[in-house]
Amino acid sequence: MKPPSNVKTPAQYIASLPTDRWKTIATVRALVNKHIPRGYDECLVWGTIGWTIPLSRYPDTYNKQPICYVALSSQKNYCSLYLMGAFWSASQLEQLKAAFKVAGKKLDMGKCCVHFESPDDLPLEAIGNLIAAISSEKWIEMYEQSRLRTKAGQAQVAKQGAPSASKRAAKRVNRASTRDQSKVSKRHPRSSGR
Repeated sequence: MKPPSNVKTPAQYIASLPTDRWKTIATVRALVNKHIPRGYDECLVWGTIGWTIPLSRYPDTYNKQPICYVALSSQKNYCSLYLMGAFWSASQLEQLKAAFKVAGKKLDMGKCCVHFESPDDLPLEAIGNLIAAISSEKWIEMYEQSRLRTKAGQAQVAKQGAPSASKRAAKRVNRASTRDQSKVSKRHPRSSGR
């Protein structure tokens, strides 16, 4: 559910919600704010409340938008907590799944968004710990690593002269092939007269 166009801050976003939803979103927002590491800014991003690496700190993003780490929104039939760390880190995803299982709660999840109707649907302490686990510096590093795996990232690396992973692999294959050829030559020297 996209907020009205006059909504410019997280507080305005929450105030624009129906009563039952604003209580839910406000509770989860407080949890995120309690656990979010230094270096992230709370703002509105893509029509949601987001905690991001601001462009003033890291302006060179592929889409000219801040790098989002956590986001929170009210949808038509549920609320969503976007945990990008669980999308980019297999370890975080496994910890999230385990936390729901231990708490006896049902995990309703898309790629990185956890759907819920009430804060009671969430293992709040575990989610707080997951949010606290990735510093803003580490998140930037993870972002940069992910960008290097794209075609654009590979092109940038090639342009800068550093060998890409595929070029390094090709060199290893060529070296191995040359070594194998020299071993064969030593065992079966070619006779000169043929």
